Amino acid sequence: MGFPMAHNLLNRYGPSKIVVNDVASEATERFLAEHPGKVVIAKSPAEVAEHSDAIVTMLPTPPLVRGVYLGKNGIAEGMRKGAILIDSSTIDPATSRALADALQPKGATVVDAPVSGGTMGAVNGTLTFMVGGDDEAVFERVKPILQGMGKNIVYCGKHGSGQVAKICNNMLLGITMIGASEAMNLGARLGMDPKLLAGILNTSTGRCWSTDTCNPYPGVMEGVPASRNYDGGFGVSLIAKDLGLAVAAANEAKSTVILGGIAHQIYNQLSTTPGYEKKDFSSVFKWLNDNGKRF
Repeated sequence: MGFPMAHNLLNRYGPSKIVVNDVASEATERFLAEHPGKVVIAKSPAEVAEHSDAIVTMLPTPPLVRGVYLGKNGIAEGMRKGAILIDSSTIDPATSRALADALQPKGATVVDAPVSGGTMGAVNGTLTFMVGGDDEAVFERVKPILQGMGKNIVYCGKHGSGQVAKICNNMLLGITMIGASEAMNLGARLGMDPKLLAGILNTSTGRCWSTDTCNPYPGVMEGVPASRNYDGGFGVSLIAKDLGLAVAAANEAKSTVILGGIAHQIYNQLSTTPGYEKKDFSSVFKWLNDNGKRF
């Protein structure tokens, strides 16, 4: 998602230059090739910070976020005073609060701003950003940057609140994708045309993002992972990680998440099943349906 987000940020927010860093050098080289004269490739997060007034990060796990910000050659080492630091990773609220506690005394403005909308939302610039920060004055300061990449920019409250909204959203997303997969699989096995069934679901009370935007049944929708062998999209390891964050937070809050826990176990299993490790999370349909042996 980072590539199209950076593309939109450059074209819509309009900085004169954008400094990029990624462990995947092919991504940064491609970005440089597409935007000649406007891109600087940095060798480390610290080097990004040395040349930037505002920084947006998106990383897969809390340890990587802590390392990029606070580790060796991290953002904290090169950070300018007054820098805006926006972390759009999906991580636990406690890590987001810890980053703010560590970096704000050094003069930075820090917000957590996880996103929803998937890869197509990133490409189209229609992402939803869920923002946690000191107050609404800070939110208004970072909002124009986020509008360069998204459509719905929502202030959720203090540091970590954006992460709370995101893990609740992704827990529900994981549950509904499994439910949509079971419903589509059942209907097809009972002889229903999948496209007709999807159309009925999408005008009925079962409608959800997993039926009307990213339907898991192959061939029902064009341009979604299910119609390209579940390649691309939101990986099963990432939804498993996000569900784990939700379950851990629920344990802390003593909140009951029965379906969230079951969804976590299913995606944990999926992420360790050969052939599924790098597939989109809608591949749970195929996993459920394989050889008629699942459930």
